[in-house]
Amino acid sequence: CRLCQRSDSNTEVVGQMCYEDGLHIHENCLYHASGLSQRGADEEGFYGFLFPDIEQELKRVAQKKCCICRLRGASVTCCRHRCSRVFHFPCGSERGCISQFFGEFKSFCWKHRPVQKLRVVQKEGTLCPICQEAVSGRPCYDTLVCPACTSAWFHRRCIQAGAALRSALHHFRCPLCQDMGQFQTEMFRLGIKIPDRDAAWEEEGAFDDLYQRHSSCDAAVCLCPAGRQQAEENGPWRLLLCSSCGSSGTHQSCSAMGEDAESWECSNCNTTALVRGLQLIPRATWPPQ
Repeated sequence: CRLCQRSDSNTEVVGQMCYEDGLHIHENCLYHASGLSQRGADEEGFYGFLFPDIEQELKRVAQKKCCICRLRGASVTCCRHRCSRVFHFPCGSERGCISQFFGEFKSFCWKHRPVQKLRVVQKEGTLCPICQEAVSGRPCYDTLVCPACTSAWFHRRCIQAGAALRSALHHFRCPLCQDMGQFQTEMFRLGIKIPDRDAAWEEEGAFDDLYQRHSSCDAAVCLCPAGRQQAEENGPWRLLLCSSCGSSGTHQSCSAMGEDAESWECSNCNTTALVRGLQLIPRATWPPQ
């Protein structure tokens, strides 16, 4: 990226990489470059940021030093009056700075960022409802609280990647109380990016993988000379799928199945079979001779 000088591929943090004619810029670096404005139509330049304006911004920040990594090219400025801190977008994210994705797209350094001031005591054993792991005992940069119910405490990374980017503006709500209004307003304020589109599961082809038939041998040791992907209709390399889940398979010979075997169950589904990796003795031959 010409703005942050990084090649980060974590789109949850920096957004998509925009590129044309040798110019590479992260989406979020564009939106929060303090000297850039969207002066074009959506289809012009990158999201309405015109190429001449981008080049001008690159010149402007060429000598500005990031207050976090100390390298040049810092384009994000804390909007608090009289604060002189400037930083690269990903550096700010790592340091606890907040960049908002609404209105004027303001950015704040770690000292002046918005905070949650909720008079609430966390219940003992509270877990993030998304990853089911422990959260901080008080609201902070990495731990956010739903303002509506105050019962949902979650990690910033979880609510961003696991909920906001997937659910998007039309479906994003508190995982527990299902509030949308207060919840979205507060998450926007705290720097959560909520894309203005439909949810990921509503996109065309979102469930295509569910219609794909499993087509490989998952035995602990595959004996087929042609490899695990080989699947024949008959013979030793006939592929049988688990009769219960359909998501695991085995060659007839790889699990010592007879030619007349019509069904097979994987180790996750068959709790009464002798398990050797995924090589199972069918129930019909249990107990083994």
